[in-house]
Amino acid sequence: MKKAILVVSFGTTYEKTRKKCIEGVENRIRSRFSDFEVRRAFTSQMVINKLKNRDGIVVDNVSEALNRLKKDGFEQIYIQSLHIIPGHEFEKLIGQVHEFEEVNKSIHISIGRPLLFDEGDYEKVINALKIEDLREDEAVVYMGHGTDHISDKYYDMLQQSFRKKGFQRIYIGTVEGKKTIEDIIPVLKEEKIDKVTLKPFMLVAGDHATNDMAGDGENSWKSILLKEGFQVETCMTGLGENERIQELFISNLENMI
Repeated sequence: MKKAILVVSFGTTYEKTRKKCIEGVENRIRSRFSDFEVRRAFTSQMVINKLKNRDGIVVDNVSEALNRLKKDGFEQIYIQSLHIIPGHEFEKLIGQVHEFEEVNKSIHISIGRPLLFDEGDYEKVINALKIEDLREDEAVVYMGHGTDHISDKYYDMLQQSFRKKGFQRIYIGTVEGKKTIEDIIPVLKEEKIDKVTLKPFMLVAGDHATNDMAGDGENSWKSILLKEGFQVETCMTGLGENERIQELFISNLENMI
């Protein structure tokens, strides 16, 4: 029986972070599962279209990747999601798989869960992040993507887990979720924080990290914090570069195989 692993992420149009974060995970999977064919798919059609039109790079969406695997004779397909939370993009992945299964009942497909899925995942992620000791006037603010999906609550649950682990000055805001940088600033002032380090809580340090977090535009988190009188440092490292985070995705995959 021919077996394949399909590694699925939202995707990114930024080449450097794509190689470090997405390819980094894929290559580790190839090394660990040398007897499997390993392929890639993105869930963002916008990213897929831009890469094709701008760079001539062709990446399949999930439906296209599954049909290609079927054409190539694969009967056992393991899909590992690189999504951070089980939000709209993960549900899109599941929906496309179910559509494929309806007409291809002989092909067995398993889906690995995203990074944050159940209660036990929070401690694993916190341990993987290896938080360094902070001075009393320092804080780290992570930028998550955020969503109008119910899974937006996972970011707040992760911050609560930081508190339980004793990390009092680690905060998580979002670009498109319920909690934004504007909600965090009053808390930083109340805690008498002088220096803030901004880090992306995203698989890749792509458009949001480059522009919304660390950009020089007046609406970036860096600019907003500087205007409020904070010292600001930015870290442009996506979660996918972290080998310990990569291992968490691989662990989810190993639990299926």
